[in-house]
Amino acid sequence: MPELPEVETVRRGLAPAMEGAVIAEARVNRPDLRWPFPKGMATRLTGTRVLGLRRRSKYILADLDSGETLLIHLGMSGRMLVSGDPLGQFIHDHPAPEKHDHVVLDMDNGARITFNDPRRFGAMDLLATVGSDTHPLLASIGPEPLGNGFNEDYLIAALANRNTPMKSALLDQKTIAGLGNIYVCEALFRSKIHPTRPARRVSKTRVSGLVPIIRTVLNDAIDAGGSSLRDFKQADGELGYFQHSFDVYGREDEPCRSPGCTSTIRRIVQSGRSTFYCPTCQR
Repeated sequence: MPELPEVETVRRGLAPAMEGAVIAEARVNRPDLRWPFPKGMATRLTGTRVLGLRRRSKYILADLDSGETLLIHLGMSGRMLVSGDPLGQFIHDHPAPEKHDHVVLDMDNGARITFNDPRRFGAMDLLATVGSDTHPLLASIGPEPLGNGFNEDYLIAALANRNTPMKSALLDQKTIAGLGNIYVCEALFRSKIHPTRPARRVSKTRVSGLVPIIRTVLNDAIDAGGSSLRDFKQADGELGYFQHSFDVYGREDEPCRSPGCTSTIRRIVQSGRSTFYCPTCQR
């Protein structure tokens, strides 16, 4: 599933084609994805102007001049692809329709936004812009790791009484928004914290040091266009490249990249997810 860097990469890719433009025509080609589309979604979208695109955790939010916000979740295999952008950001002509093109937005500037999702685990919803942070999908999400609300004091307090493993604590969306398996593994490696260590047993100094490391990992991934492992592509159809910089994720039995370390990367399963770490560097 795309994590924060992939979703942010898609948001940035959509912005030049969508922000300030009017949805000249919206087409919804099926009644549902993960859950049913809102009633009359195509009609409610058609003719509205996109005031801005923002991201909350792993959701893209398009604020419309109708007073509604289009919520988009990519799911496991969802892609938002742009074609025909007159600004020259995207060189692709409009492609022929594909089987899994579930929602198509033709913008008045000539761009076309296509939501393609073969597995149909993605989702879209329309909600009132005012008070959108109280939507059930958004209300209980923790602070954004790239925002001011995520700082050393916050993380120390959030983890102080948690007996769960550090890996699980950081994956909890109520603790930190948008972090997923890949980037938690990478951040824990850079911070030299063992993924199974109970959160409350990690010193305040080490927890404080984790905050800038998480931010650096996420920003590095965004700069690389995210990580393409299976289905993820950027809005222009290109792949992300951060997977070539993984220190531990997906590198089971490969040598640790820390200078002087002779260990190999190990994999364990935590809560049904693979965790990759170095048994020597991470304690």
